[in-house]
Amino acid sequence: KKSPYTVPPLERGLGGVSKLGGAMSEPKSVSNYDPFNYRRRLSQKVQNIGATQVPIVVGDFGTLKNITPESLEAIGYRYNAGDDKWNVSDFAADYLFAEKVPDFNLPGTLGVITWYDEWKTATDKKKVHPYLTRSQYLSDEPKSETLNFVDLGAHEELDENFVAAIKKDPTVVLVMYSAEKLSMKQLRGQMLNLVEHKIDKPVVFIINSTKESADQHLIHYATEAGALLLDGFGDGLILGVDYSSKKTLADVEQANLNAFGILQATRVRISKTEYISCPSCGRTLFDLQETTAKIRARTNHLKGVKIGIMGCIVNGPGEMADADFGYVGSGVGKITLYKGQEVVKRSIPSDIAVDELINLIKENDAWVEPSLS
Repeated sequence: KKSPYTVPPLERGLGGVSKLGGAMSEPKSVSNYDPFNYRRRLSQKVQNIGATQVPIVVGDFGTLKNITPESLEAIGYRYNAGDDKWNVSDFAADYLFAEKVPDFNLPGTLGVITWYDEWKTATDKKKVHPYLTRSQYLSDEPKSETLNFVDLGAHEELDENFVAAIKKDPTVVLVMYSAEKLSMKQLRGQMLNLVEHKIDKPVVFIINSTKESADQHLIHYATEAGALLLDGFGDGLILGVDYSSKKTLADVEQANLNAFGILQATRVRISKTEYISCPSCGRTLFDLQETTAKIRARTNHLKGVKIGIMGCIVNGPGEMADADFGYVGSGVGKITLYKGQEVVKRSIPSDIAVDELINLIKENDAWVEPSLS
């Protein structure tokens, strides 16, 4: 078997996948869906997935063998053997997919998704959850009592038996994929079909990339997943690449960081400090790159804080309209500091302005001391 997350779905060998007969057409109109006004699709809560919870990230280890505690650094978990504890970063995935369940004690916040047949042999079924094809799910075989990840192709019809079964099952999370290289339209069409059928199960998207470089992967993931998230669709992301036989831990790490970056960019899960900076022009009154680097070095641990760094007072305040704090050039060697859209300190000498920005953040109870680990 091949990993469901690292090769095109029709090559996965999963028993429930039907032939792709062309892209599914989108419903002409669906109530409660407006592409011009954001509203997140309301879904049921299944453990830590769906409802008002932030979208999850699944780290795809796919066909990688011999997963060790050190391997989990790729998805944000670092094991300290000295005190037998896990250090969890802001970019720690919520689940990992592996064809074989790791044979060591996992971090308490990390769940495992694996093939249904592998799940049946697992001893800890509270932490390990099955990935089922549609035929496996509809069979009389035993399922998880708490959480089942169920395969749903964006090209597949929603037959009555399947719809009836998942509607009454509070443990189902749908995992949706498309075999199209540009999958967003087909995934959106299937999401609209779920809305039309009043199916409110959480949906995790698999987004595969057939690109070659890291930058190309990122652009592909961002355009495919980002558009869906901006529509209000999706309760989680699994990012994969289509060369499973060559997959490395570096691929896993990059996909994990990309997932968190896309969720932050679409404002559905904030995991790091955000900086809003102007592109620099002839009105810029200080070295924008150098100053941005200084501010980032002092503040990049402030999860969820948005800081605007603007070269001049002309357009700066408007361009950083949704920032929590602003650092704006207001004259030669002078800086004005903002809290939101309110000026709080004017004409500060630039050589002390970064320190004054830190003081402003502290005065507004948005500061935390950086971790020493």
